[in-house]
Amino acid sequence: MASPLAKPFIDLETRYGAHNYQPLDLVIVHAEGCWVTDIDGKRYLDGLSGYSALNQGHRHPAIMKALLHQVERVTLTSRAFRNCELPYFEQELSELTGLPRVLPMNTGAEAVETAIKAARRWGYRNRSIPEDGAEIIVCANNFHGRTTTLISASTEPAYRSDFGPFTPGFIIVPFGQIKALAEAIGPRTCAVLMEPIQAEAGVLIPPTGYLKEVSALCKRHNVLLMLDEIQTGLGRTGKMMCYQHEGILPDVLILGKALSGGYYPVSAMVARQDVMALFEPGSHGSTYGGNPLACAIARAALRVLTQEQLPERAAALGPPFLQRLRSLRNVSSLVRQVRGMGLLFGLELTKPARPIAEELSRVGVLCKETHDNVLRFAPPLIINQQDLDWAYARFEEVFTAQPHNVAA
Repeated sequence: MASPLAKPFIDLETRYGAHNYQPLDLVIVHAEGCWVTDIDGKRYLDGLSGYSALNQGHRHPAIMKALLHQVERVTLTSRAFRNCELPYFEQELSELTGLPRVLPMNTGAEAVETAIKAARRWGYRNRSIPEDGAEIIVCANNFHGRTTTLISASTEPAYRSDFGPFTPGFIIVPFGQIKALAEAIGPRTCAVLMEPIQAEAGVLIPPTGYLKEVSALCKRHNVLLMLDEIQTGLGRTGKMMCYQHEGILPDVLILGKALSGGYYPVSAMVARQDVMALFEPGSHGSTYGGNPLACAIARAALRVLTQEQLPERAAALGPPFLQRLRSLRNVSSLVRQVRGMGLLFGLELTKPARPIAEELSRVGVLCKETHDNVLRFAPPLIINQQDLDWAYARFEEVFTAQPHNVAA
């Protein structure tokens, strides 16, 4: 039940806005670090982090300083002209990832669309694939965005229903099964596109060694490996990039979300030289992509990740917390399985997760259900042990109070 102060805002949004989201009924008016405050003055630990856009926490002062400095100079030039922030951003992101070329965009979906265009052109020019016949292999339960092309690659009915006709050229295989992927590669295959961990699908983690096998398979068949690290990259899983856990380097890397620390939409396709060289003037672009404000913000966001050693923090704090979350199975039969890596966790429940998310918000922890029965918890990477302890106590309180707890 919404509070009297929150209700007018909720009523306005319900009346005038599209109903394409189902948010929890609280109205956030202030945020700082790992914490947000609603219109009633109640504080909550942010356990969603803007779907990992806020790895650096809310309103990080170093990123804010860069934003304010750039706002006073120049915000937008379009790519019709050069600016003094873009070259440094491209250099710094290239050096961070180990891939030589950067193409900045705005949203994650735009960056994935950019990668798809690059992969198709690469296939036509390097694998002699017949015109309009290129195929990209994707994984079941993927989430790469909600544009018409990206939902064409999806297996989720809610994303696809009544939005056809769909874009052809996608072959879907089970996630985590290398044999199925090997059998799907054919003469029209130009690329494999996947998430290292399927976060939106419920934090689904493939078997150890899977990404390494995928990388070797792509090299053997001369197809591109394109990794969507929009939610898993930039420190979330305990490495700067999730693929680094298996010591590989993709041909194309797709980034977004935490690339701006929650201040501004910034995304990028980062790729090897020959792939990026396929774009010539007029073949791709974006009015806001690579604008000086976005680049200044992104540069600061990357500095925070490295200087504050946020991937290392996730690597240190995540595994012990994962074990504590798994111990909830001892107090509640509602918890079927707990999956996680770094500070990315998914609690698979035996019943819909929405009521549990609502109960957690009541005691001060914000997280969200995904795919009906999975509760996702992914706090900002700046979180400390004290706040994690506090969060776990709230989880324990909510799960032991449920009617299906083990003790009962």
